[in-house]
Amino acid sequence: MTTQTPKAQSSVTASEPGLRLRGVSKSFGSVVALQPTSFDVPAGTLCALLGPSGCGKTTTLRIVAGFELPDEGQVLIRGEDRTYDPPQRRRLGMVFQNYSLFPHMTVAQNVAFGLRMARVNRAETEARTRRMLDIVHLPQHADRFPHQLSGGQQQRVALARSLVTEPSMLLLDEPLGALDKNLREQMQFEIRQLQREIGITTLLVTHDQEEALTMSDMIVVMDKGRILQAGSPTEVYEHPRTRFVSEFLGTSNILACTVAGTESGGLRLRLPGDDRSRGFVVTDTAPRPAGSTALVAIRPEHLRIEPAAEASIGEPRAVVVGHVFRGATHVFRLTRPGLERPLIAYRQITGPVGETALPVGAEVALSWEPGSARLLEDEPLREEAA
Repeated sequence: MTTQTPKAQSSVTASEPGLRLRGVSKSFGSVVALQPTSFDVPAGTLCALLGPSGCGKTTTLRIVAGFELPDEGQVLIRGEDRTYDPPQRRRLGMVFQNYSLFPHMTVAQNVAFGLRMARVNRAETEARTRRMLDIVHLPQHADRFPHQLSGGQQQRVALARSLVTEPSMLLLDEPLGALDKNLREQMQFEIRQLQREIGITTLLVTHDQEEALTMSDMIVVMDKGRILQAGSPTEVYEHPRTRFVSEFLGTSNILACTVAGTESGGLRLRLPGDDRSRGFVVTDTAPRPAGSTALVAIRPEHLRIEPAAEASIGEPRAVVVGHVFRGATHVFRLTRPGLERPLIAYRQITGPVGETALPVGAEVALSWEPGSARLLEDEPLREEAA
């Protein structure tokens, strides 16, 4: 058996997705766990399935792994139809929240286990095990047992064990859920670097928005067994299509604005409770009648605030009702007439903390960069009105 280099996974042709799902669905009795679902994961990239509990992300992973068979649809891995293949024929590497290391085996024995089961000869097993331990920076721990390792080190052993067999894909099911915050953040970067070095197509299941944004090339946001939006982390975060996506993928200010009229390439909107100002323009190609309601999302980092006395007369006003200091950022809660809930605004600290702080009760003016207010799709508007 020939030993592959760590870059061998990237040999899949650029035009052939590492993973392709075509109309895959799954029900358990009367419960629809996954509606017909299709998406492609480009070869060598990391795709995060993100959503709340019960959204269908784990069912999707289990169908890809072969632990569940779909009711309909196809699963293609590196261009080969694996829909009905058992797990052992799919050549997948898997890492779970519980690392499931063998406590009576050393680190090296744990990593080599899959190779021994595949009857790889001893010399190659030892060589590939050593190489993988080098890749995960654990060669000095080869003779230790799992209980002698930290949580992060056990995580890396589990990764090495999954990757040493040179799988066609890597599946990660909430792999960092058992770690504390600092270690989890460190492991996000380590796993990401390792995945890029090896170039293996990876499917990550997580409910942690920060984890998905940090680690992935592609995010698939799911809810109630269906895909709501898929794209790069930047695209999904900066251009959410629905209220659910906007609020699930980070903090967002959702405003039910009034359509004041149409302009070239966009709509002119007014904030709730604002009947006199000219309002602001958002890009939209679909016509909407004047007086109708449009749902808009503005991220807190895009919402700019300054003391009302220093602002122009036409800018909308709000009052600071809460403040939290978060090291590099001030977080303000703001209220104004017409809003059902407070706005959230972030203010970056660039000098002495006191210079950028605003007291509770202060009146401020609101503004934001053109283009940072995102018009959401009609469906959430109907849900809100219901």
